[in-house]
Amino acid sequence: MVKACSPEFLLNHSLRSYAFGIAMAHKVKSKIDKEVFFLGSVMHDLGLTEKCMGTETFEVEGAREARAFCIHQGIEVDKADLIHEMVALHNSVGIAHKCDPEIALLHYGAGADIAGLWSYDLNKRTVEEVLAEYSDEGFKAGMIRLIEEQIAQKPNSYMATMVELGFLEKAAKAKW
Repeated sequence: MVKACSPEFLLNHSLRSYAFGIAMAHKVKSKIDKEVFFLGSVMHDLGLTEKCMGTETFEVEGAREARAFCIHQGIEVDKADLIHEMVALHNSVGIAHKCDPEIALLHYGAGADIAGLWSYDLNKRTVEEVLAEYSDEGFKAGMIRLIEEQIAQKPNSYMATMVELGFLEKAAKAKW
């Protein structure tokens, strides 16, 4: 489903976010549910796709779609609920890292990929291997465009505040 509705750069970002999150598992103290972590990671930006465009912030739109998809596929409701929270909170600075370990790791992994955050927690070779496996495919330009479109449509969204604080500049200057 994600592959069908996402441009390649967004799918690869989601896969890199998963890989970087796994590589930072040392940052959380609890065991993670790897299936839940994978599903939440892969679906975390569904709200940026045409399939999930709605009137609410992209994190909420994507979270609803991810939960509904998981339940339709037979995933247990408690796991689908956690995936919902992963998607809804993945970029919630000051909150996500205090939540369930899957939420925290997605926050770390996506932040590392899009803005180079926590790059000091990643082995250089790991980064090189992940980037070789899941290429950029115009990721920075594409993601900046999607975020700008979201802000134009939803000027009071959480992401609008993040952009005002310099998020897009940070993303544009990221190492990879």
